[in-house]
Amino acid sequence: MTSLASRYDDVRAHTERLAAPLSPEDQTVQSMPDTSPTKWHRAHVTWFFETFVLAENEPRFAPFQDKYWFLFNSYYEAVGPRWSRPIRGVLSRPGAHDVGTYRGNVDDRMRDLIATLDEGTLTKLAPTIELGFHHEQQHQELLLMDIKHVLSLNPLDPAYAEGLVAAGAGGGSGSLSWREYDGGLVEIGHEGRLDGDFCFDNELPRHQQWLEPYRLADRLVTNGEWLEFMADDGYRRPELWLSDGWARVQADGWEAPSYWTDRDGVWFEHTLTGTRPVDPELPACHVSHYEADAYATWAGKRLPTEAEWENAARLHEASSGLSANLADTESWHPRAAGAPRDGELRQLFGDCWEWTSSAYLPFPGFHPTAGALGEYNGKFMSNQMVLRGGCALTPPGHARASYRNFFPPGARWPLTGVRLADGGGPR
Repeated sequence: MTSLASRYDDVRAHTERLAAPLSPEDQTVQSMPDTSPTKWHRAHVTWFFETFVLAENEPRFAPFQDKYWFLFNSYYEAVGPRWSRPIRGVLSRPGAHDVGTYRGNVDDRMRDLIATLDEGTLTKLAPTIELGFHHEQQHQELLLMDIKHVLSLNPLDPAYAEGLVAAGAGGGSGSLSWREYDGGLVEIGHEGRLDGDFCFDNELPRHQQWLEPYRLADRLVTNGEWLEFMADDGYRRPELWLSDGWARVQADGWEAPSYWTDRDGVWFEHTLTGTRPVDPELPACHVSHYEADAYATWAGKRLPTEAEWENAARLHEASSGLSANLADTESWHPRAAGAPRDGELRQLFGDCWEWTSSAYLPFPGFHPTAGALGEYNGKFMSNQMVLRGGCALTPPGHARASYRNFFPPGARWPLTGVRLADGGGPR
């Protein structure tokens, strides 16, 4: 399968390109328990192929290094014990260069395996390899989110992409308007894993859901609008907040989105392309679900349910296709929405992952994948909220109407934003 080998090389090479601007020291830092060092991401996605492909299919298999099996397992209980996530940053060894050697070894063995397996065996193995591609792409996005947090704490104010102007700076977002949807009995979820049509198990099965008529804002909430929320004491008014959210505001001292700092009365925003004054036309980003919900309450609106979002996204895809500010633009930051387009939703895919009001739960009839790979999604269906749409760091293949991302409601380091809803479901 030449196409499978080519796809493997493309995905693996892209991870290395993303890590290339970083020094070995950059790649070792873990800035908080939720982030991981860049070299750990590079090693873990390699461990995935070694564990779930080579170990089961390579003749006379032996791991590259016995301890790596322990160091780079993330959360797969069925595979065995693992190094604790919150202290991945203390692993000064193996270094970034050694991780590169590990990647090269596994890459050579994977290429040999793909080239030598008979067609029938390789056809059966292809879905696992394809899952490995999508798994690595998810970590490409996480790698960028994590290094953004790492660099934000450095007093030298370094940028990941030196010299690149923030995408959309100086552009406009136009006035916010609303798109109306009739609701009724709709279908959500992926249609199924057809030839060449990948999805994760948490997108299945496709099922029916009733929606009341509702409206969605045609673009994301902007920094300028968020500044109005702040000026109206949005972070000081408990009546706007969920109880858990208000507790986080008090405990962590939130007063603005993450990565914003007040310098002599002017708000600045740290981005992967540098730190600069907050642009009121760009989407407000790096806000938690708690903040998103409080803003919606302040605005007299609510967050959409994931079914509402997906229903609108499918109608949008059918009429306009998928055009988005995703990682392939290499903007590394949300862009301004641009002028309103009659009847369309702006910024639906890309720019910012959009918080919904939906808890991350299984769809009716959901069954996780058999074996250790069943731990990929299903075991996290508790204490998480669903996000939709993708962001400026998301690989293009991970933006589709049915894609379900999820994070805890207090998470602020993901590139997240807010689209308002009205009518229909719960306020």
